[in-house]
Amino acid sequence: MQRREFLRHSASALAASIILPRTIQSRALRSSVAPSDQLNVALVGCRSMGWYDLEDIMKHSGVNCIALCDIDRSILENRAAEAAKKWGRTPDLYGDYRRLLERSDLDVVVIGTPDHWHCKMMTDACSADKDVYVEKPIANSIAECDAMVAAQERYGRVVQVGQQQRSSHLWHEMKRIVDSGELGTVARVNVWANFSYAAILNPAKDGPVPEGVDFDMWLGPAPERSFNASRFHGLWRMFWDYGGGLITDWGVHLLDMALWGMNVTGMPLRVSGLGGNHAYPENFAETFDTLSVFYAFPSFLIQWNNTTIESGPYGMNYGLEFKGTKGTLVVNREKMELYPLDGKQPTQKWTPTNNEHLDHTGNFLECVKTRNMQTACTIQNGALCAKYAHFGNIAARTGEALTFDDQKKTFHSKAADRLIVHKYRKPWKM
Repeated sequence: MQRREFLRHSASALAASIILPRTIQSRALRSSVAPSDQLNVALVGCRSMGWYDLEDIMKHSGVNCIALCDIDRSILENRAAEAAKKWGRTPDLYGDYRRLLERSDLDVVVIGTPDHWHCKMMTDACSADKDVYVEKPIANSIAECDAMVAAQERYGRVVQVGQQQRSSHLWHEMKRIVDSGELGTVARVNVWANFSYAAILNPAKDGPVPEGVDFDMWLGPAPERSFNASRFHGLWRMFWDYGGGLITDWGVHLLDMALWGMNVTGMPLRVSGLGGNHAYPENFAETFDTLSVFYAFPSFLIQWNNTTIESGPYGMNYGLEFKGTKGTLVVNREKMELYPLDGKQPTQKWTPTNNEHLDHTGNFLECVKTRNMQTACTIQNGALCAKYAHFGNIAARTGEALTFDDQKKTFHSKAADRLIVHKYRKPWKM
């Protein structure tokens, strides 16, 4: 090749490399990044659990918080000031997560928004070549669960779901005991969570959107609706457009432990449920303040219960009970107790021995650096638990006993099938 032709071809090759899609360039560069290098992290949804996630992520070495995103300007500015004070750097601020994802220097996105935003933000982050820590439940519908699994697998991103009990020594000990056969044959697992915050008894009236709040962006793919403070910060999960009540809030944590303990990785034979606002008929919430769900399997049952009355079995307002032919194991985040058959007092007791949330975020960061897709709680596991929570709500909302075909994505019920997918408001697309 003549020197002039060689230079011309070289210039063309260089130009082609410059205009490659950013995601491809970033993915190629990522392979050469040393595990010891700094990770740049951004948070979307700064008010509550997302901020707690970020705080624990920042307790680990080799992490920088470079950006925050929220639709509420006052929350965003307050968190920015707090970040600067804690970590010595004022992060860049965004009101639209899509602008944040355009950054080529961003490695990790933490999603702490209301549930109805999780799917869209997570799949967009994966397609933008970012690793993701997403809060539970991963999605507000069964179809969104499948979309999120597909995105993780398609783009090969590291994803951790914020179900931190998977990183707890106490819950690992629960799993060991159930697997060991020490309880004999476990015929039934009772799961419950009774919290008063599921009842909204003195609701606000519809009113103007607070100054500094981008309410249209907060609604996002959800249907257009007037602003009401009792459907907004902290209370949104009690309305079907944004959440699923106690079973999708606490249920994904506790049902996860029931499924894990019983080695369930697929669909139940049948789901039935009943629910309503029975404790407080005047409840402003759309979701159920009282709910019972049965999940049937070939050789055992799992039952979920919730009410807004804060009491429960064994003096615990939330927990699990594995009932076996040789004994009963009772556990929540504070303690675990083993009761012999027909025993009134526990013969063994355990208490937590590690900081599960800090360990959970540490596991995620280590997986990001080593490119290990098997995080402590993968998106596949998060999808399984979220689906079980949605199954319970759908069974109670339709009043039908349901069987779900996870291959064909159908309950074989027109009423139930209509609840598999939430229709997105334009211009947002599923």
